Amino acid sequence: MKFLSVRELRDNSARVWRELPEEKEMVVTSNGRPVAVLTAVDEGTVEESLAAWRRARATQAIAEIQRQSARKRTDAFSMDEIDTEIRKARSTRRKQAR
Repeated sequence: MKFLSVRELRDNSARVWRELPEEKEMVVTSNGRPVAVLTAVDEGTVEESLAAWRRARATQAIAEIQRQSARKRTDAFSMDEIDTEIRKARSTRRKQAR
């Protein structure tokens, strides 16, 4: 997979677009850190490609929520404890809305 900086993308965009179909994916970096992924798509499968990216992002989000829950030790809550937390949150929200 090819990495390119934001500056390279800006200064050489025509070359990047020519190379993208062959490379399939390129990672765009800013100050050496990845900030975006360019991916080649086929005109007929754009919607399928977007749906796949969205599923992947949702999977990542769920995994992060699970990691946070394990760090906070809330991953072992019983249903009663979960219900109690929900009631507290709703009560707080109602008070703030007043």
